[in-house]
Amino acid sequence: MDRFQIEGGLPLKGQVRISGAKNAALPILCAALLTDEPLVIHNVPPLRDVGTMRRLLAGMGLRIEVDAQASDGQDSLTLQANAVNKLEAPYELVKTMRASVLVLGPMLARFGQALVSLPGGCAIGQRPVDQHIRGLQAMGAQIEIDHGFIKAKASRLKGARITTDMVTVTGTENLMMAACLADGTTVIDNAACEPEVLDLANCLIAMGAKISGAGTDRITIEGVERLHGADYTVMPDRIEAGTFLCAVMASGGEIFAQGARPDQMGATLDKLRESGLQITEQADGIVARASGRPKSVNVRTAPYPGFATDMQAQIMAVNAIANGTGLVVETIFENRFMHVQEMRRLGAQIDIDGHTAVVKGVAQLTGARVMATDLRASAGLVIAGLVADGVTDIDRIYHLDRGYDRMEEKLRGLGARVTRVKDSP
Repeated sequence: MDRFQIEGGLPLKGQVRISGAKNAALPILCAALLTDEPLVIHNVPPLRDVGTMRRLLAGMGLRIEVDAQASDGQDSLTLQANAVNKLEAPYELVKTMRASVLVLGPMLARFGQALVSLPGGCAIGQRPVDQHIRGLQAMGAQIEIDHGFIKAKASRLKGARITTDMVTVTGTENLMMAACLADGTTVIDNAACEPEVLDLANCLIAMGAKISGAGTDRITIEGVERLHGADYTVMPDRIEAGTFLCAVMASGGEIFAQGARPDQMGATLDKLRESGLQITEQADGIVARASGRPKSVNVRTAPYPGFATDMQAQIMAVNAIANGTGLVVETIFENRFMHVQEMRRLGAQIDIDGHTAVVKGVAQLTGARVMATDLRASAGLVIAGLVADGVTDIDRIYHLDRGYDRMEEKLRGLGARVTRVKDSP
């Protein structure tokens, strides 16, 4: 099992290229199920979760070809679903990546049936799929839960007015994809506004879908008889970009995050500016400069355009070495403070009160062996390790590999001392 070994104390300096967004690439890959023509997707990050989704789709009969890997390490893929022969998402794959549920809507819309394993829980908390199911039922689907599987059937989905009880990104994406081939018009109220939802909508529009309102809390989809192939480029990863900006804020230095989109990172940039980061927005990325200790900031996670829960662990690492005391309130996932006890091992002073973490900044963290518990917790621990005195070993970085493309290589390119160590089984 791999681990990171980090020798802290060096400022970051240089240029880092931001990879394609995992959370945009995964639903866009599933969109290939909606047509029998080739869908060409560029800027796909070679991540563990992307590999899992590719295995799932290939197991269903999709032909997937890697056309080329660009000089920046991103893949261009061609997917064609003209010979689908297995309309099932098995537990073995869904349990490792909850985004596998995104095949439900496209399968049901195009083929009239789907068998998808229930995802169950995960380390950061429950993420139920009831909103997906209720929305599809409103569109006329017959759905039952049987032996841990969602069994869905529909002769053809019908347009409907759907109001979700909670903001759900994957739920919005599943329902939007399903509605593209439905008979009539579907309106999704209380829809997720995340840029990744808009990116999926733009891909679907390129495939011939009729969608308006994506990026707002009301999305309208006019169903069409069929979709066609398209050529589409995945958006840059705003969470990866935010992670590198938090890293330079904590460690000091100056970096250029090439490809980062400031227009998609408002809440993150606002809090980092408040913390003391000097940010220059450019057409092709973001320049970030930091010197001295950060200032503590208060954050409260919320659906977009609020502060992303996926940035919570990273900003907590910044607060851990900041001047003052900052409050971090987590409103999305109930178990997303598991990294706190690991940061304490590095000397962070953090107290938990319900859904609030009280972070009293210290002048210096100290290296220790810690364990990653989930994807974004891993990133927070890496940032803490970059500023800790001595050596920090981070176990279970397979979590990190799910969502960060070659992080150790990118950090070394910025001057950090980070090594991937392969321990014997």
